Amino acid sequence: MSAQESCLSLVKYFLFVFNLFFFVLGSLIFCFGIWILIDKTSFVSFVGLSFVPLQIWSKVLAISGILTMGLALLGCVGALKELRCLLGLYFGMLLLLFTTQITLGILISTQRVRLERKVQDVVLDTIRNYRADPEETEAEESWDYVQFQLRCCGWHSPQDWFGVPVLRGNESEAHRVPCSCYNSSATNDSTALDKVFFPQLGRLGPRARPRHNTDLCVVQANGYIYREGCAQSLQKWLHNNLISIVGICLAVGLLELGFMTLSIFLCRNLDHVYNRLARPRPPGPAFPRAPPRPFQVS
Repeated sequence: MSAQESCLSLVKYFLFVFNLFFFVLGSLIFCFGIWILIDKTSFVSFVGLSFVPLQIWSKVLAISGILTMGLALLGCVGALKELRCLLGLYFGMLLLLFTTQITLGILISTQRVRLERKVQDVVLDTIRNYRADPEETEAEESWDYVQFQLRCCGWHSPQDWFGVPVLRGNESEAHRVPCSCYNSSATNDSTALDKVFFPQLGRLGPRARPRHNTDLCVVQANGYIYREGCAQSLQKWLHNNLISIVGICLAVGLLELGFMTLSIFLCRNLDHVYNRLARPRPPGPAFPRAPPRPFQVS
């Protein structure tokens, strides 16, 4: 076996093993997302998250698992069976994914101000229409979850909630805000967490936590609430995790570039090696023949 054949075999099995690993990883991600969708009642009760964000993330996990499994399957079969069509398709999908990521990064960098304004408009519209329609509470529950996780209240400040009609009390009462603005760490009071995240679980079945008398939970704005807006909290979170985010993006990009290089190298060199191996030898006798004797006339 020549050095080129050994190199191709090493690339083939290296590509197969790594894609097999990502196929298993994608299947685990897919199963985890499906498990959340099927057994959402007990899972929501266990982790204590809001139902709607958890449902959204479960669908994202399931779709991501399917895409990872499909891409890894192309790489595994194409490398093991040495099929140029599958290797080319694998390279094309990786190139499309890599180009999409680069495009999104450029758009986010160049259109950052416009994107921030768009997010601000969506959040403020969600706040203004908070619980206006009792049947459509997905956006409100998601925003409650964001406020609880980022430990913030409103977009700019808690005053964003003061003009919401459903939160208004009597003129003599202080302004009120949703319970997701409640700072339980300031009083070591964990009872408000049940009010924030578990009222909507009553419709999920007997395994969920008991439902309260009302789905709308409010607290006084002059009490123990988060005083910082979510815009500032989000900027702080991005600043504190910028190195990790950039590192993950670079690692994913380099991994995709490595797989693309290996797949196109294997695809371009398969025919060259096999044609050289299958090239027919020139015909000839196994042993040299004696020269013909001249014809003699007696």
